[in-house]
Amino acid sequence: MSLARGLTLVENELPGSGSLLKNLDVNHDIPVVGITGPPGAGKSTLVNAMIGIWSAEGKKIAVLAVDPTSPFNLGSLLGDRIRMSTHFNNPDVYIRSVATRGSVGGLAGKIIEMTDILRSSNFDVILIETVGVGQSEIEIAGLADFTMIVLVPEAGDEIQHIKSGLMEIGNAFIVNKADRDGAESFANRLSKSLHHRADPVPVFKTIADKNSGIEEILQWLSTANIRDNVRRLFLYAEKAYKLIQHKRMQDVSKTDLQDHLSSSYLNSDFNLYRFIEQYDHKC
Repeated sequence: MSLARGLTLVENELPGSGSLLKNLDVNHDIPVVGITGPPGAGKSTLVNAMIGIWSAEGKKIAVLAVDPTSPFNLGSLLGDRIRMSTHFNNPDVYIRSVATRGSVGGLAGKIIEMTDILRSSNFDVILIETVGVGQSEIEIAGLADFTMIVLVPEAGDEIQHIKSGLMEIGNAFIVNKADRDGAESFANRLSKSLHHRADPVPVFKTIADKNSGIEEILQWLSTANIRDNVRRLFLYAEKAYKLIQHKRMQDVSKTDLQDHLSSSYLNSDFNLYRFIEQYDHKC
């Protein structure tokens, strides 16, 4: 079965996907790198630069780019493949965009399953790019072997806010667009704010569109310990939890929920809690 076909089976839960997953020969030594951060931080540019260097070294790279769906029209622009168009014709690079499509609690499960299919293929490294603007994206990145948070100097006044979520899951932080004013000061403050972490957390400065600082990141990744048994046990527990959560929530769709609400919420006697109970029984 082709790689694209296998990913499509799993992403859409088509017949045969369960059997495919249970019979995978997953290579857990292939590193999975999660890359997240706010829109405009330059994540796709950074991924482009990383792919360019790895590809020149003869490595095979897979990218899962998670595109958030609009909560209003449930549409998604799968734009990451456009921004990575320089690698379209590279046989050693595989790029797949995944839309959230209104899923509730199941997106992390989908990414885990699709990542395991990639890990059963002949890749040297797998990248998962998400937009760190919501809890689901944070959870996805946190399920990777290594999670890198991409920020820009303009985020300097938001460090305390960032700490509440992304600061806890990042294995490394990248201050991109480091040629901008305030980059050095922001990187220093970021390093100080990470002192509470028990494990050392590096802070890199990059100018991704000029390939500056990328080699240092790849060097760190090449020496980072993927066989940390404590972290690996934690990751397995988190992955199992997400997959169980997804299985139990697979009949819940935001699209369907919105459709049912549209015919009920304008009624004068509408009660959200009665609606939920009725909807839950339907599922």
